[in-house]
Order: sequence, then C-alpha cells, then structure tokens
Amino acid sequence: MAKPHHPHFGWFKRRHEVQPSDLTIIDNALLKRAVGAAALGNAMEWFDFGVYGYIAVTLGKVFFPEGNAAAQLIATFATFTVAFLVRPLGGLVFGPLGDTFGRQKILALTMILMALGTFSIGLIPSYASIGIWAPALLLLARVVQGFSTGGEYGGAATFIAEYATDRNRGQMGSWLEFGTLGGYIAGAGTVTLLTALLSAQQLLDWGWRVPFFIAGPLGLFGLYMRLKLEETPAFQAHNQAQAAQKGDSPGHTLRELFTLHRRALLKCVGLVLVFNVTDYMLLTYMPSYLSVTLGYAETKGLLLILIVMLVMMPLNVLGGYFSDRLGRKPMIIGACVALLILAIPCLKLVGSGHDGLIFLGLMLLGIALVCFTSSMPSTLPALFYTPVRYSALSIAFNVSVSLFGGTTPLVTAWLVERTGNPMIPAYYLMGAALVGILTMLTVRETAGKPLRGSPPAVNNEAQAKALLDSDAPLTVDKRPPG
Repeated sequence: MAKPHHPHFGWFKRRHEVQPSDLTIIDNALLKRAVGAAALGNAMEWFDFGVYGYIAVTLGKVFFPEGNAAAQLIATFATFTVAFLVRPLGGLVFGPLGDTFGRQKILALTMILMALGTFSIGLIPSYASIGIWAPALLLLARVVQGFSTGGEYGGAATFIAEYATDRNRGQMGSWLEFGTLGGYIAGAGTVTLLTALLSAQQLLDWGWRVPFFIAGPLGLFGLYMRLKLEETPAFQAHNQAQAAQKGDSPGHTLRELFTLHRRALLKCVGLVLVFNVTDYMLLTYMPSYLSVTLGYAETKGLLLILIVMLVMMPLNVLGGYFSDRLGRKPMIIGACVALLILAIPCLKLVGSGHDGLIFLGLMLLGIALVCFTSSMPSTLPALFYTPVRYSALSIAFNVSVSLFGGTTPLVTAWLVERTGNPMIPAYYLMGAALVGILTMLTVRETAGKPLRGSPPAVNNEAQAKALLDSDAPLTVDKRPPG
C-alpha cells in the first residue's frame, strides 16, 4: 500500500484510499485576497525595475563622479546588475525558510525587505554630498533588493498555486505576471510623468527620489495584505500529515533537495530560461536595440514597448484561462514553436523603420511571451512536491534568471556589436525556444490535476462529490513517491 505521506514528497494517496475529508475546499474570497497579495509583491519588484531603467541617466549623475556620461550610465547599470547576482543567495535562504515556517510568514518578510531596499534609495545623499559613500549605499540597497527578490517569485507562485483549485490554477497564476506588467508600466509611467512635469535640474535635485518613496506606502499596504492571509491549504495539509505521523515536521537538507529532486530542478531551469530570455529580450533589450542598433528615436521605442505591455495585460489573464482548458504543454510548446517560426520575421519587421511594422513585430513577440507569462506561474510550482516547493522553485528560478535571463540584454548587445549582425536577437530567441521545447517534452501535463504532494483542491462540496464519484485521476503520479 502506498504511504499516505512522505517527508520529502508530502501527501500521497491512491484513488481508492481518498476520503471526502482529504479534499481541500477553497474559500473563493480568501483565494482572491491571496492572489492580490502575491501579485502586489511582484508588481513592486517590477515597479522598481521600471523606475531604475527609465531614470538611469539621472541616477548616474546623482551617485557617480562628474565626467563621462557613458561611464556614469555603465556604473549605474552595474549596481543594477548586482541585484541579479545575489538573487540565488536569497532563494537559498528564503526558500528553505518558506518550506519550514510557512509561505505566508516568509512572503511578509520579503515584502518588508523589498520595500525597505527601494525606499532607502530615495534617502541616499548624492555623490556631491557624501562622495564615495553615495554609490556604496546605493550598492547596499540594491543588494537588499536582490536578496529579498530571491524569495519573492518562488514564494508568490507557490502561494497562488497552493491556494488555487485544480481547475483554475492557471488563471489564478496568470495574475502574478499581470502584476509584473502593471508594476513595470507604473514605474516607467511615474518617471515619464516626472520628466514631463519637472525641469532637468529639478529632476536632478529632488524629483528622482519621488518614485522610490512611493515604495514605502506600497510596501506597507502589501505587508498588511499578506499578514491578513492564512497559510496555504496545501502547506497546512502537509503539516497536519507530518504531525499525525511523527509529531514534528522534519526539515530537508539542500543535499537531499538536489539529490531527490534533481530532474525537476533541471526542468525548471530550462523552462525559466526560455521564459526569461523572451521576457528580457522584449521588455528590456528591445528599447536599446531600437535606439542604439537601429537608430530609432528612443522615446518612440519606449512608448511602443509600453503599449505592447498594456495590450499584454488582459491577454495574460485570457492565456491563464486557456492554459486551464487546453493544458500547459500546448501553451508553452506552442509559444516555443511560434518563436522558432516568427523570430526572424519579427526582427525584420522591427528593423523596417516603419512605426506600424515595428509595433507588429514587437506585438507578435509579446503574444508569444504572453503564452509563457500566463502559463509558467502554474507550471513551475507543479514540478515540485509540497515539502520542497518553495525551496526548489526559488533556487532553480533565480539561478536560471541570473545566468540566462538577466544576462540576455548584455550578451545580445555584445554579440550584435562583435558580429555586426542585427539578427542576433532572433537567433538567441530561437536557441532559447529549442531549449524550451526539449524541456517541456519531458514535463507531464498538470492542468486540472492536484499539485504534487498535495490533496485535490475544489471550489465547493458539489465539485468534491463529483470528483470522488468520477474516474478522473486524483494524483499527479500513479505510483507512490520515493
């Protein structure tokens, strides 16, 4: 007989062993609050991303010595990149804490740290006031931001996935990336508004601080929302099963995580690679590619990207709905195939110099990206079992983002400069798409199924009865774990 619980794999029962009391009935009002609280953290992370990217030239003048403007800009982006380097460290710390003490507590902690890191940038005196301490304090604030962000996405995706029902996990998860797009647009929009309302000197003197100060009340509101939430039903079920068997929940070591869940970790890295390469290529690198490589007006390029993101927001929620109906594999493999077919034509459209054709090329890439952003928040948590979900997802996600996602703009720009070939971004996307297809072919379909190591989750008792009376499989795996 299969073990009902395993310390490294969580809750597990065969169909004939499942009782009505095993099923989790999700409170819809609580689910909506959980989704909102999780998505707000992602929005705040990308609000900072949008602010920092759009006001980088001004920050270079504030925090670094007068002189070469290019050198100031490079130094500014170097401190920005530091956040990516410390993200895996944050995942290594916050992930295991989330699996030990609960998702809700650690997500509240990451919200505090993210808000403090962003808000504190607005308090730092300029280089003219305190000299070398100005960039040193900026670097410290970026380290705090990156460290806290290392526990944010994995925790938020886990939180929503464990709160959602098996039928609507894709649609609920899609709101996480809706928050990402909204946060980036809000950050970029805030800087654009300030630039329009203030003179260049006012922006340099004090205006640049305003967007960072917004993070203070935003963080307090997010913290309030997260503290009002209960722990996820899946984590509660795991703890109850552990307590019933052994009295205490034994922890898991990182060595055990990398040994027992190695294949799932590698799959996660591969999926995050194609997801983030496409994301950073379109939203971060394309404005620079348009202005620097193609000589397109910088403001027009930024405006086109913002319009693409605005269109992507409702499409993202629609994509989450379809991922529940069609499945995660068709959505993700379909997007990868689309990238293979459309990457070169899209880059040719972007290089046409015609506003309408440029927008069409960017929008086609945006639609492919929507298939990833709407499906990945439900696909990635489903790779892992409940006792290690926060740890495994945080570590694999952040390692992949640091190695492949965050480096995409830098590597692509370097390759374009070295080769003189403006089609390099298309080839880069096609390579990532191949990795995505090969990875997704090894992943089992999880749409409509319970999370690994968690009991089935439904909306109401009628659904619970219908599920128990049907022949539908109740577990992701048909064999006991271990």
